[in-house]
Amino acid sequence: MPEISRFFGIIIMMYFDDHCPAHFHVKYNEFRAKVSINDLRLIEGELPRRVLAMTLEWANEHRSELLENWETIGRTGDFKKVKPLE
Repeated sequence: MPEISRFFGIIIMMYFDDHCPAHFHVKYNEFRAKVSINDLRLIEGELPRRVLAMTLEWANEHRSELLENWETIGRTGDFKKVKPLE
């Protein structure tokens, strides 16, 4: 599973052969979650409130890059790292 970005202990990943809807995986300590790219909502798992807020802020800033990675990973397995939240 490629690591797309990492910031403040939050790891953002995507699977090569994942299912729709377009989403990314979030790992933070013992917490795991999936977040929809299109509507930026938590679709599975849980995250601390502050971590979820930072993740959604980052995803909102990079939504087009995330969608591009979703398409490319599914077709070719290639992806581009996304700039972390600063």
